[in-house]
Amino acid sequence: MISRIDLRGAALPEGQALRSLLPRADFDVSAALEKVRPICEDVHHRGDAALIDFAEKFDGVRLESVRVPAEALEKALVELDPEVRAALEESIRRARIVHREQRRTSHTTQVVPGGTVTEKWVPVDRVGLYAPGGRAVYPSSVIMDTVPAQEAGVPSIALASPAQKEFGGLPHPTILAACALLGVDEVYAAGGATAVAMFAYGTESCPPANMVAGPGNIWVAAAKRYFTGVIGIDSEAGPTEIAVLADATADPVHVAADLISQAEHDPLAASVLVTDSAELADGVAKELAAQVAVAKHREERIVPALTGKQSAIVLVDSVDDGLAVVNAYGAEHLEIQTADAAAVAERVCNAGAVFVGPYAPVSLGDYAAGSNHVLPTGGCACHSSGLSVQSFLRGIHVVDYTRDALADITRHVVTLAEAEDLPAHGSALKARFGWKVPGDK
Repeated sequence: MISRIDLRGAALPEGQALRSLLPRADFDVSAALEKVRPICEDVHHRGDAALIDFAEKFDGVRLESVRVPAEALEKALVELDPEVRAALEESIRRARIVHREQRRTSHTTQVVPGGTVTEKWVPVDRVGLYAPGGRAVYPSSVIMDTVPAQEAGVPSIALASPAQKEFGGLPHPTILAACALLGVDEVYAAGGATAVAMFAYGTESCPPANMVAGPGNIWVAAAKRYFTGVIGIDSEAGPTEIAVLADATADPVHVAADLISQAEHDPLAASVLVTDSAELADGVAKELAAQVAVAKHREERIVPALTGKQSAIVLVDSVDDGLAVVNAYGAEHLEIQTADAAAVAERVCNAGAVFVGPYAPVSLGDYAAGSNHVLPTGGCACHSSGLSVQSFLRGIHVVDYTRDALADITRHVVTLAEAEDLPAHGSALKARFGWKVPGDK
C-alpha cells in the first residue's frame, strides 16, 4: 500500500541531494495561477455579481447575497450540537492561552545618549480569513485563523468559506457556529480564489483587506500568489503532510493510525515514516492495511494518499540519520516516537510543528493542543513559520535623536553616503548644521 525508500548502507547526501530522494506531492501553483487569473479579475470588475456567478458555477447554488446574515450565525449557534459546542469552546480556550503569550510589546533601545530606536508592534488594520469547505468541514480552521488575529488586536476581521448547496448557499452551519462563538460577525459565502479576490479587491459587500490568511486548496494558494504585493498573505499552503520519526520503541498501531489521520484529508496528503527499524516498518505496513480496510474515506482519499508518490516508509541506519532526513524534508507536522523523544525533538530544526512522544499525536494539534494547525507545507518549514499572533503584527522602528546625538554621528553618515555615491544623503544631515560636518574647522 505504501512504498519504501531504503537509504541504509551509505552516507546520506546533504542539502538538495537528500531532499530529492524524499517523497513529495506534485503541487504546481504556477499552472494553477493562469487559471485563477481571469477569475480574480472578474471579481475585480464585477464584484458581488461575479461572486454570485462563481458560487453557482463551482458550488451549484445561486446566492441572494454573499454576506451571511447575522440571524444565520445566531441560528447556527443555537442549533449546534452541545457536545460539538463544548469541544469548540475548549479548543478556543486552549488556543487563546497559547496565542495570548505570543503578544509582543514595544521596546526602546538607547543606542547613544540622546539617540533611541523604539520597535513598536502594530496589527494590520483588516484581515480576511479563509476556512476551507470542500471535502471536509473545518471549524477548527476558523479557530486557528481567528484566535491569533484577535490576540494580535486586528480591529477588523472577516471570514469566508464556500457556499454549500445543502444549506441554501450558506457556509456549513458548524463553520457559522464557530464564527459566532468567536464573535466574528462578518462572514461571506465565497470559496477558493474568489474569496481571496474578494478580500484583495473589495466588493460592494466586502471592503478590501490588508491581508489574507488561512489554509486552502491549490486555487487558494494560486490566488495568494497572484495577489502578492497587493495584499499580505500568510503562506501558499499545499496538501497536508505528516512525517513520523520512529525507532523500535514505537507502537506500529499508533504510527499507522497517525499516518492515516493525515491521509484522510486529501488524495495528495503526504504520510511519511522515517525509521531505523525494519521490524517497525513491517509492523506499520501491516497495520496500515488493517486500519485502512475499515476507514471511512479509504477509497476517495486515504488509499490514493498512501499509495501516491508523496507517501513512503523511509529506512535509515540510525535515529541520527533519521533526524537528517526529517530536517531535510521539513514536514508540516513531525512526530517523534523514539526512545528519549524529547531529546530527539530538541535537535529538530525544520518542521511546522513537532509532536513529542506517543501521547502527542498530530490530531491533538489539529484540534485542541493549543498550538496552531495552519503550518508551512511543501518543505517551506525550512524557512517559514506557522500562523501566529506575529503573522498579524508589523514591527515599526521609531527613531528619535537629539541634535547632539545627530551631530555625533554625522561624519560617519556623510562618509558612507559619499562611498555609495549618494551625496544628497549626507547633505540632508549637513543642512542641519549650516552645511558643515560638525567638528570641522
